[in-house]
Amino acid sequence: MPKAKTINFENAVTELEKLVQGMESGDLTLEDSLKAFEKGMQLSRDCQQALADAEQKVKVLTEKNGEILSQELDLDS
Repeated sequence: MPKAKTINFENAVTELEKLVQGMESGDLTLEDSLKAFEKGMQLSRDCQQALADAEQKVKVLTEKNGEILSQELDLDS
C-alpha cells in the first residue's frame, strides 16, 4: 500500500480559510462554489488525519513506563 501523502497542516488551514472567505463573499459561481466546497472537504479530512497522526505519535512518545520514547509510526497499518 502506498504511503499516505504528508500535508503541511498550517498551509492546509490557511487554504481552508481562503476557500471559506471566497465562498462567503458570494462572488463565486455555483460551479466554483461546489469546487471550493469539495476542495475544502478534502483539506478538512487531510487536517483531521494529520491531527490524528500527531496524537498517535504523542502517545507513542509518552506511554512506555513513563519514559519518553521516540519511534517511527507505521501509518499504513
